[in-house]
Amino acid sequence: MRSVQPPPPDGGSVQFHRLRTTSIDALKKSGLARSGAGAAADAARQRRSICRQMNQGSPVSLRNGEPASAHTVTRVFRAPAVPEPIPEGKFLSSRISSGITYFYAPFSGDSACSANVPLRNSSSSSSPPLTPLLSHVDTTTPSQHRLDVAPTSRPLLLFFSWLGAQPGPVSKYRDLYLNRGMDVLVIQSGVMHFLWPRWGLSYGLEVLKLLEEPQFSGRAVLVHATSIGGYTFTQILTHIARGRKEHAGLAQRVIGHVYDSLVFGTLEHMAIGLGKTLVPRFEGFVKNAALLYFWLFKRQTADVYDSSIRVFHNSPITSPALFFFSENDALCDQAVVEKCIDHWRRRGVSVASRKWKESIHAAHMRCHPEDYHSTLENFLNSLVFPL
Repeated sequence: MRSVQPPPPDGGSVQFHRLRTTSIDALKKSGLARSGAGAAADAARQRRSICRQMNQGSPVSLRNGEPASAHTVTRVFRAPAVPEPIPEGKFLSSRISSGITYFYAPFSGDSACSANVPLRNSSSSSSPPLTPLLSHVDTTTPSQHRLDVAPTSRPLLLFFSWLGAQPGPVSKYRDLYLNRGMDVLVIQSGVMHFLWPRWGLSYGLEVLKLLEEPQFSGRAVLVHATSIGGYTFTQILTHIARGRKEHAGLAQRVIGHVYDSLVFGTLEHMAIGLGKTLVPRFEGFVKNAALLYFWLFKRQTADVYDSSIRVFHNSPITSPALFFFSENDALCDQAVVEKCIDHWRRRGVSVASRKWKESIHAAHMRCHPEDYHSTLENFLNSLVFPL
C-alpha cells in the first residue's frame, strides 16, 4: 500500500518547516552532519541559531542560498565589523536588582586568587535595597550564593541603557564588550528616575555603592551610556562631584566613557524624548503634559536638570571620551553636544566624536553598523587597560 504523505505545514509553520529542511541540507553539504542523534543535535542547534537571528530582527546570513552557521559571524573588532553572538555557557549572568544585571566570565584561575565574598545590601530610604548577587538572571528570590570571580582580572563595562530597552537590542552592545574580554554591568533606568530627579539621585547612589563592593572596587571601568542612560550616569557624577572621599575612587578607575544619543539640550528636547518613548501615538500630548509638569515642579525638576548639566560639563572624570550623535536627532541638540566637546577639550580631555547627518536616536549602531563599530574599535584600542 502506498504511504500517504502528511500535508505540508501551513500558516506560520511553513517558514519553520523550510528552515528545518534548509538547515539540515546545509549541514550535510558543509560536512557537519553526523548520523543518528549527532545529526539531530546539529540540526537543532542550526535551527535555533537561525531562529534567534530572526527573532532579534537580524538578517540571516546566506551562503550559496543556505543559512550560514552562527560560527561564521566575525568578531566585532575584526573585519568585517559585525558582532559575534556570545555562545551559551561562555558567561554567567546574575540579577542584582530589578534594573541591574551582571554578565561575567567564570574565573578559572588559581582559586586562591579569586574573590568569594558576598555583596552586602545597599539600602536607601527612597529606593528599594539591592539584593545579593543571584546565581541566575531569572531568579527573583534573594539568595546567599556567592560569585567566584577575580575582582581585578577583567575590566568592567557599565552599560547605561536607553528608556524601555529590551534584552535583544541590549545584548548586541553587551556582546561587543564580552567579546573584548570585559565583564558587563547593564544598568536600566525607569521613567520615574527622570521625572522625579530625587529618585534618580538615589538610584545613582545605589549604583555607586555597588561599584564600591569587593567584587567591583578594584577594577578598571569603562562607561557606555545611551540616551537617558547618560542622565543616570550623571547622577553618579553628582555624588562624586560633592567631594565625599568614599566616592572619589570611581573617577580614578574610569579609563574611558562613551556617550550615544544623549538627551541633551532644552526642556523641550527632554519632553520630546518622553513623548517618543512612552506613548508614541500621543507624542504631542505627552510632550505638552511634560512641559506643564516641568513648569509646575520647576524646583524639583528643571532646576535639578540644569544642575546635572553643569555637573556633566565639569565632569570629575577626565579620561578619554567618545560621542555618537546625529544632526536630525529631535532629542539631542547637536550644538549643545559640540559645545560640551569643545569645553572638555579645553579642559585637556581627549574627546573623539562621530556625527551623522541622518540617523535614529539610540540606534546609530543599527543604522551605521560598520562606521559605528570601526569608530568604537579605534577608541577602545586607544585606551590604556591596566594589566
